[in-house]
Amino acid sequence: MEPAPFIDHGRRRLLTALIPVVLVLGLVWIVFIADGWFHLDLHRFGILPREVSGLIGVLAAPFLHANWDHIAGNSLSALVLGWLLVYFYPRQSFRVLVFCWLVGGFWVWLFARPSYHIGASGVIYGMASFLFFSGVVKRHLAHAGVSFMIMALYGGWIWGVLPIEPEKSWESHLAGGVVGALMSWFYRNVPPAHVPPPLELQDEEFPEEETTAPSTPVEPEPPISLTAPPTWRSDHT
Repeated sequence: MEPAPFIDHGRRRLLTALIPVVLVLGLVWIVFIADGWFHLDLHRFGILPREVSGLIGVLAAPFLHANWDHIAGNSLSALVLGWLLVYFYPRQSFRVLVFCWLVGGFWVWLFARPSYHIGASGVIYGMASFLFFSGVVKRHLAHAGVSFMIMALYGGWIWGVLPIEPEKSWESHLAGGVVGALMSWFYRNVPPAHVPPPLELQDEEFPEEETTAPSTPVEPEPPISLTAPPTWRSDHT
């Protein structure tokens, strides 16, 4: 019997978790390049708080960026955080992303300064917040490690939710971070993502040796007397 082919489930999950993130980022870059190439001036479709025409920005803002530095910085962060989100939370990742995107964007429309707000930083802050607080509330070793990594890589982002740099939409950062934290609490009882069990090595099968049962010793028959007829025992009663 041939052994089953070895499948590295961990490596396959690492690669498949990248696919949706790369596809979304590809769309973001297509929009950015088209905006610059054809001079579409798409920033007018950003979030314009408390204006009905600005509601379209709740959907469009994450795909719009001001310049190369803006989109490059957001793309790198979105790639890392989106990959971690899909890898560790494959079932919740889409809903977390949608809530950070739509709910966070709507909060910006309600409470932010009256100016166009564009960029994916609100969604990025939402993913970072969700990953960090999920590791805290779940108390799982792997998720706690992600929390420490988020703190090490993006700990300085805490200043981004404060009105320190007026040219940046700190309202988007704050809204996304709050939504991400709330989503981590909502999914606090969801078990960790499935991890395939470790590969068990099976012993090689050897043909069983034919064994013969020990023969039952045969009792010698009593000698036949020449003077009397033999007596036969019957098993029937």
